[in-house]
This record gives sequence, structure tokens and C-alpha cells, in this order.
Amino acid sequence: MLLCLTGLICSLICGSFANDITPVQTDVYKKEGENVTLSCSYSSASTLQWYRQYPGSAPEFFVLILHSTGEVSQKSEIVERDPRFFGKVNEEKTHVILEISSAKLTDAALYYCALTPTVTGNTRSLYKNPQ
Repeated sequence: MLLCLTGLICSLICGSFANDITPVQTDVYKKEGENVTLSCSYSSASTLQWYRQYPGSAPEFFVLILHSTGEVSQKSEIVERDPRFFGKVNEEKTHVILEISSAKLTDAALYYCALTPTVTGNTRSLYKNPQ
């Protein structure tokens, strides 16, 4: 799902890491200073994750949420330092939510919701060509 703040030119690049989790809205447009709620619906999971990606960059991990308790079990340094970001699941445990309070222009990015396991950011070669 794409978060665009007013004043930015945005193109739609949408998706999730797994087939059984889907964004509730693919585009979210807000003004700077407004609160933002991003949400994905899912059918079953053990853990849920949020990632943020800026154009030309790799996705960066944001939060890991345990489906069983709905509690955040891991946070990135970004989320640790910035209390404007809050991850949770709804009471019915059918939606994973990322809330951003007082959105800033730097928050405009592509946000991914994902089920565990995922594959991201592996910079090591899995196969070495002997030539």
C-alpha cells in the first residue's frame, strides 16, 4: 500500500509478500500533520510484519507483531526512536494495522504488510558460479 502526502507525486506500486494477506486500501493520501492508518486483512498467521520502502531503496523492517497476543514483539530502531508509529492487530485478529500519528513528508513511502516467513535484504550470494 502506498502512503502519499499532499504535495508529492505518487505512482501506484502495490502488493504484499504473501498471497493470504492483502491491503485494505492500496493508496492512502493524507496531508502533513494528519494521522494515518494502514491496514491489511489476513486469514491466518503466526507473526505479522510491516516494512517501509522508499523509491530506489530496499524494504526496511518496521515492526513484528505476534498474531496470538496482538502485541508488538520486535521494533526497528526507527520505530523505537519515533513513538508516532504503532503496530497492532484488531480484536478479531483479521487485520494488522500500522498507525502513524502526525504524518511527516518523510513518511511518504510504500508500506508492506507481510506474514512470516519473508525473504528480504539478503545480500549474500546463494550460489557461486565456479567460473
